[in-house]
Amino acid sequence: MEVTIYTDGAARGNPDGPGGYGAVLQYVDSKGTLHERELSAGYKKTTNNRMELMAAIRGLEALTKPCEVTLYSDSKYLVDAFHQKWIEGWIKRGWKKADKKPVKNEDLWRRLLEVMKPHQVTYVWVKGHDGHPLNERCDVLATSAADGDALLEDVEL
Repeated sequence: MEVTIYTDGAARGNPDGPGGYGAVLQYVDSKGTLHERELSAGYKKTTNNRMELMAAIRGLEALTKPCEVTLYSDSKYLVDAFHQKWIEGWIKRGWKKADKKPVKNEDLWRRLLEVMKPHQVTYVWVKGHDGHPLNERCDVLATSAADGDALLEDVEL
């Protein structure tokens, strides 16, 4: 099954302010019917990069069987980790960057790699706030979640 996931993360007062993520999942069934699902949640204290990663993680976690996934994100942090092969270097160096400093958000990178395992995932960068309807929708989901009342704890922060 082919699935398209659009994602975005947001943080108010980044770093360490409230934040949220938004994801829109789409697939077309065998009858040609488009199915769409929206996901979002807000956190009391987090960072924009953590929310960008959470959007991708939660989108992939929502899949119930192995899929071919095209995941759109306006986060260079997320997309370049795969396109520039940063993540391969981090793993080889024991989750250290080239400058020997620890990789930030290691917990979420590990979680993302784990949820990717059953799927074929292609990451595509889209320019944020550039009028792409589903990227804009994810931004609304993320910012609304960040501004909401039912905020979760980002336990690793």
